[in-house]
Amino acid sequence: MRFCSQCGNPNLHFSIPEGDNRPRYWCDQCEAIHYQNPKIVVGAVPVWEGKVLLCKRAIEPRKGYWTLPAGFMENGETLQEGAARETWEEACATVAIGDLYTVFNLPHINQVYVFFLGELVDGKYDVGEESSDAGLFALDEIPWDELAFPTIGRTLRFYIDDLKEDRFPVRCQDIAPLKRRPSED
Repeated sequence: MRFCSQCGNPNLHFSIPEGDNRPRYWCDQCEAIHYQNPKIVVGAVPVWEGKVLLCKRAIEPRKGYWTLPAGFMENGETLQEGAARETWEEACATVAIGDLYTVFNLPHINQVYVFFLGELVDGKYDVGEESSDAGLFALDEIPWDELAFPTIGRTLRFYIDDLKEDRFPVRCQDIAPLKRRPSED
């Protein structure tokens, strides 16, 4: 942070404010503490006649890779509203949001992913504003090597396994940073 969002003061401090327990930006002029909290990503596993709706990302990160419709939650909406909105924005599809399904903690990038089970209302979909393609995939046709994020792959694998037993428990997991190979210099 460069300026206080309350008073515009350019002299912010990054230390533990009095009465707190971790370093934060704070303003010595108006004494505002600037809390920075994780972003919540909401999405759905939209299903129609045994197939899962996936979208190909038209934006970074991971442009050109397939994903479940998901994105950052907006102020003023519930988790379920966010999941339905993201499905509409990314795939022009109306989804009936069902039960909470997966929750992934990604503390290394300050995000929490939340996915709900969902059923497409009429089976219709199209390419949304942040997608370059969209399609319904049979479970044996999922492009595993072309999935955008680990949260997507894990959610889809859980779905396939749970479908066999017709039991869909809520799962909560942590996802560690991807191990990158050292560059070859």
